Amino acid sequence: MWADSRLGRRLSERLDGWTQSGLLRTLRPPSGIDLSSNDYLNLSRHPAIVEAFVGAAAREGVGSTGSRLLRGERACFAAAERRFADFKQTDRALYFSSGYLANLALLPGLAEAGDVIFSDALNHASLIDAARLSRAQRVVFRHSDLGHLQGLLEATPCHGIRFVVVESVFSMDGDLSPLRGLAALCQRHDALLIVDEAHAVGVYGARGSGLIEDAGLDPSACVSINTAGKALGVAGAFVAGPSLLVDYLVQRGRPFVFSTAAPPAVADAIVASLQLIASEPERRQRVRALAGRLRRHLGDAGLAVARDGSQIVPVQIGDNAAAVAVATRLQAEGFDVRAIRPPSVAEGTARLRVSVNAGLDDAIVDRFARAVAAVCREVGPCSAASS
Repeated sequence: MWADSRLGRRLSERLDGWTQSGLLRTLRPPSGIDLSSNDYLNLSRHPAIVEAFVGAAAREGVGSTGSRLLRGERACFAAAERRFADFKQTDRALYFSSGYLANLALLPGLAEAGDVIFSDALNHASLIDAARLSRAQRVVFRHSDLGHLQGLLEATPCHGIRFVVVESVFSMDGDLSPLRGLAALCQRHDALLIVDEAHAVGVYGARGSGLIEDAGLDPSACVSINTAGKALGVAGAFVAGPSLLVDYLVQRGRPFVFSTAAPPAVADAIVASLQLIASEPERRQRVRALAGRLRRHLGDAGLAVARDGSQIVPVQIGDNAAAVAVATRLQAEGFDVRAIRPPSVAEGTARLRVSVNAGLDDAIVDRFARAVAAVCREVGPCSAASS
């Protein structure tokens, strides 16, 4: 019945088109050496975190049973929020079931008609969707271009509040946002800086709290979104900032108000993860050292990979089918690396998004770099996303 309906025909045409253009995606479980996940500190299977999760599940059960404003609240959520606020050195933190939900709560909850949101051109889809859901005017500035942003701040009338929204480590190119310059611009133009620290928290800063710390910014001068499902190895996300903001989001953050709370055991697992991040700084140091090693080897092999950058190392290929072919060849050699294609990246910039984690070693990184160079020479020229 579906296949013969108007909707069925539409869906079939779209799926056929994606297949022909090399954009059809498939679900593929982990297999081989992890070079694609966001488990940067290799904590998702750490015995201390697993033990904390299992113990809390035995104590609290496996489901929260409702939103936190109903019967879903638990003391362990509040404890995790206090611990995370201390970690970020902010007044408060509020936990959400995912980073996507945190962003969908924050921007539509704060930005109103008459406000203006200035958004980096390479912001994550969750930030883009959040801005669209708000009633504010949306203005996009060129990626990490402080001059362009300054011109837009000066030229765009605003009768309300200005928001500047960026990622600290960009998820596809792996480059770092110029947070000091952004903070200075925001102070000059009375704008609130909102920083998505998804790929920085746990990896950057002397305490591992993120690029805001690493850049030496006053954490009270901005608001941050911080996922717990990447370097922290668990799940969910925190909005960290002033108490007034958290109080407001509890009342008006729709994804918080209307979503069933996460399983309570996740909160205990996050606290255990934060303890490990504090006691084992060598994990983040190792990730960054391994990423630098990989970048050097790929550059020495003739690939245009930036020597400096984060633990996310993009190897641009361009053509969608060629990117899939390169990834498939590397998977056959035991490396779990995936092809990233539009709409996750711009047209013509299909790539491998290589993620370095603390579970790797020098020998694996060296062997992988040689394999990438060899496969790229065979399949076609590879380059890197500019950073």
